[in-house]
Parts: sequence; C-alpha cells; structure tokens
Amino acid sequence: MKQSIGAKPLSFPTPAWVVGTYDMNGKPNAMTVAWGGICCSNPPCISVSLRKATYSYAGIMENKAFTVNIPSEAYVKETDYFGIASGKEEDKFEATCLTPVRSELVPAPYVAEFPVVLECKLLHSLEIGLHTLFVGEIMDIKAEEAVLDEKGNPDIEKVRPVVYGTGNRSYYGIGCNLGKAFSIGKKP
Repeated sequence: MKQSIGAKPLSFPTPAWVVGTYDMNGKPNAMTVAWGGICCSNPPCISVSLRKATYSYAGIMENKAFTVNIPSEAYVKETDYFGIASGKEEDKFEATCLTPVRSELVPAPYVAEFPVVLECKLLHSLEIGLHTLFVGEIMDIKAEEAVLDEKGNPDIEKVRPVVYGTGNRSYYGIGCNLGKAFSIGKKP
C-alpha cells in the first residue's frame, strides 16, 4: 500500500546538468541544475528551471541563450561545486580547472571536459513561482567521439551521466552512489 508523502519537487531520475551562460560582462559562468528535461521533439527543445536569485538567471535573460552540459561521473565533484559556489563571487571555471569554450552557435559557453553539450537558443521563459522555466531550442549537440554509439548517438553507458537523488540529496551514476550533494564539492 502506498503512503502519502506530500507535495514535493521529487521525480526519478533527475538530471545533474551544468548550465553555461555569460554574465553581463561576457565572463563565462556555469551552475548545476536538477530541474530540467526534454520538453519538445519538433523543434527539439529542453527546459531548465532556475531561481531568479541565481547569477545564471540574469545571464540567460541578457543573452537569450544557454548551454546544457552533461557531466560524466568523473566530474561529480566539479558538478557539485558549480551548484554550491556563485559566479557573482568567483570564477567557477578557474576554481575547478575546467575549460569554458565559446559556442559558435549561441552566446553561451560550454564545458570542454564534459562529454555532451546542448547549445540552446532561448525560446520561452515562464515564471512559475520560486523558479522560472526556460525553454531552449536545441541548435546543436556536441559529443565526444568516444561516447558515441555505432549510429552516432551518445551512449549512456559511455557518457556515464550524473543524476541527482532529490530525496536524499546525493549524486548517482548508472547504478551507484557517487557522493553526498552539497558536500563532496566543497573543495573543487
């Protein structure tokens, strides 16, 4: 028998994505998001939800673009750090020793070391409450050759993406716990 646990922001699986933006001065910034998913197949679109208080929110509004970077398990600490630190106060790329790359298609950076990146043009923004839902049209997906299958698509077992467990606030890989969220990334 099921037990009611109340209305909560909980779903499985929940991604651990890193959204790339430029700030108002053109400085690359990135933040970890868990509220997101594919929202349309034609045109191909993805959605992410950010709080207005985040530094990345202003970057998306200013540039009308963002990237969605899919980290592999090897970058779980950096992924957590991107969600703990504020780009307003520090350079997250410098702190993590990761490389920002300027997209050729949209005014937003992506993380060179992450195996898959989606370059998105902002189509819609919708204030829902505490979060604003951003819908981005996927202009291109870039993937490392090493993670592609025989048909040229990213293979989840090769990408080894990070997912977020909302109930226990931990990160997981494909079948294993990678560490405690908001803890493992305190030191990049």
